[in-house]
Amino acid sequence: MSSTQLQGPPPYQAIGRHAVMSQVDHDEAARFNFLTHMNRFLSTRLLPRVKDAYERSALPRFQAAHGRAPADRREVRQLMADETAYQQWSALRRGTMELRQQTGRAVVLRQLDRLNQVAAELNVQPGLKLDPSLPLPRYIAAVDQHCMPGSYHTELVANDVSPAANYDAGIFATTGGGLGRYSDGGGWAVVEWLREQRSEWLARHASQLRILDLGCGLGHNTLPLAQAFPHAQVTAIDVAAPMLRYGHARARSLGVSNVAFIQADAEQPPFAEQSFDLVLTCMFLHETSRSAINRVFQQSYRLLADDGISLHLEQPQYAGMPVYEQFIRDWDAHNNNEPFWTTMHDLDLRALAADAGFAPEQMFETGLAAVVDESLFPKPDKNTEDYGRAAAWYVFGAAR
Repeated sequence: MSSTQLQGPPPYQAIGRHAVMSQVDHDEAARFNFLTHMNRFLSTRLLPRVKDAYERSALPRFQAAHGRAPADRREVRQLMADETAYQQWSALRRGTMELRQQTGRAVVLRQLDRLNQVAAELNVQPGLKLDPSLPLPRYIAAVDQHCMPGSYHTELVANDVSPAANYDAGIFATTGGGLGRYSDGGGWAVVEWLREQRSEWLARHASQLRILDLGCGLGHNTLPLAQAFPHAQVTAIDVAAPMLRYGHARARSLGVSNVAFIQADAEQPPFAEQSFDLVLTCMFLHETSRSAINRVFQQSYRLLADDGISLHLEQPQYAGMPVYEQFIRDWDAHNNNEPFWTTMHDLDLRALAADAGFAPEQMFETGLAAVVDESLFPKPDKNTEDYGRAAAWYVFGAAR
């Protein structure tokens, strides 16, 4: 067997540790390792067979019946529903997500009192501001996003961190380590892009850099910005208190103190106009709604100071993409509790940004890949990524 064939995702034991990270025993680590390897198998071995079934079987059958190729991803989805390769891949992919959530949940609940206590002790330090009266947007309150029981916000006990602890414990298995030791590859990709593509902008803000992360979750992608730019004042907001409690405690345990975690709605952040130099979102827009995303863009413009940058990291938009790839990427909308996924990826983000006030000539688009520790983790390969689970992203942004 060649060395290439022997390569695989790193073991769960290689994951980055911090004070509020769940502790796993032998059997729990083995379950996560199984899920990690299963996800890798699905993306590198089964997914190519799905495409092969489309090109060799489904597509010719459709062309023979209609005298044309499928016009859109909806016709592809109807066509592929009867293909055994797709049925197998889809069922296993859904199954691995459910197993990931239940495995992580069991790990966390076994030690929930300890996790909550450790977080509470770390959260005595300044930097966490919660608002129990803040209403949850319906797009968060009504959906268990990506099969996560109770989504990001449900509290089982007082001062709960269980949703964030579950997410932090399980994302490694979903991505196969592709996001790095601390699952922060998205944040480091943004840092690398700023250093390479906006070095002069960084120099202009060397004495003061104010950063706002909208929909920060537990701060996976927030902390790299704070670590890379220690002079920066970083503000991270989210509507889910458990994510913020855990995120602040996690940051403090990793020695990061220049981030304030604040419970607030990205549709109406409680900050003055032009308060920030960089306003960003990381894999957040697809969790919102059509009306919410309009307001997020409007708030991004309102909050940016002159010479500021708004940046949104997501999966690629569908416009101009082959219909088969749209169909595969759209799997999450129909099978993984992501109801806004389809609509968001069909939107004209340039039009949204223009409506919010951004000048067309100041808009930009680019691709990013996660920055990871390649001594432990395989380098992300956009040619074999699992269409939404791996680390090849699209960035839309605009300057003011």
